[in-house]
Amino acid sequence: MPITHLDNNKPLTIVADMNIASLEAFFNEATLAQDGNPSKAVNVITTAGRDINSDFLAKTSPDILLIRSVTPINEALLKNNNSVRFIGSATIGTDHVDPHYLAKRNITFANAAGSSKHSVAQYVITAMLTLRPEYWQQPPTLGIIGLGNIGGTLAQYATDLGWQVLGYDPLIPESNINNSSFDTVISQSDVISLHVPLTVDKTAAPIDGSEYPTRHLIDAAALANMPKDTMLINTARGAVVEEAALSVDIEKTARQVVLDVFEHEPTIDADFLAKLAIATPHIAGYSLEGKLRGTQMIYDALCERMGIEPKQAMQQLLPENCYLWSELKAHPDRLIKFYDILQDDAALRAVVFDGKVAGADFDNLRRDYRLRREWQNDMNI
Repeated sequence: MPITHLDNNKPLTIVADMNIASLEAFFNEATLAQDGNPSKAVNVITTAGRDINSDFLAKTSPDILLIRSVTPINEALLKNNNSVRFIGSATIGTDHVDPHYLAKRNITFANAAGSSKHSVAQYVITAMLTLRPEYWQQPPTLGIIGLGNIGGTLAQYATDLGWQVLGYDPLIPESNINNSSFDTVISQSDVISLHVPLTVDKTAAPIDGSEYPTRHLIDAAALANMPKDTMLINTARGAVVEEAALSVDIEKTARQVVLDVFEHEPTIDADFLAKLAIATPHIAGYSLEGKLRGTQMIYDALCERMGIEPKQAMQQLLPENCYLWSELKAHPDRLIKFYDILQDDAALRAVVFDGKVAGADFDNLRRDYRLRREWQNDMNI
């Protein structure tokens, strides 16, 4: 049954994470009008994602909940709420959501799969070329673990640069990417980039578990099989890498490691942070295009659930973009113009106090992040 804000003459109430891009432009009386009639109110209540809890929902009684990955969606959040009928997550990952509970409650869920695939792929390319600019002339072997939206897009960029790609994804055996074994990718890549969801073993969690668990996928054994000069990049989920094992490995090998996500996020130990070649506060997907695309996806899904035609498009909100992929390829020295990743690294290191990065400071960096622009893909990537 379509959601309607005409029921009982009540406004449509939306609770939203304040860090979702362009909320006001996508969710208002005009963009959610039924039959062209915007006369009924749309009440949007914004707050920090970590403050969206059962008590907050009890006070606000929303029909719609719009969140990001910092808000766990489960029975603990919703058991005392009877008003929520649609939940949209403006993120790619879904490990913060209990889909079985939502199905039991008949609550519609939508996420933004693929919204930041170019942003994250460009982050990885930037990190590699910032630390090893010789790769412009000396093509490396890039190992990609996880060949979904992001991993597949990264492979396209790498191939366009003339790099060799080794891919591993047991869930996409038909991929035309050079699919290899996990051990081959680990042992034969110059750089390894992780692009998998966070899953646990189904023997430990028979409902939500996986035959291919990724928690601590990169552990002491995997690191031991990885050449010491192999760079490791994680933009997936922090717990995909066993942080304690990685810390020991870096001490032994002086490995270059790039992390945008952390196992104990949002708190980061300062000693561990100091060992990383590049560290950023979970912003790999934070481009203007990626953020707007994520909001567009959950807006479109809500319109479908409400049985109305979408009336807002992200193209109307984007300023002109002059960052061309072809320009960067022709002028590698302009990389810092396209994305100065070391500026983001410095911002994270600047909030180390009392031996750690505090959760509030980590969240503030994400909240206040100046969204970068994606590079226009004029090479059919």
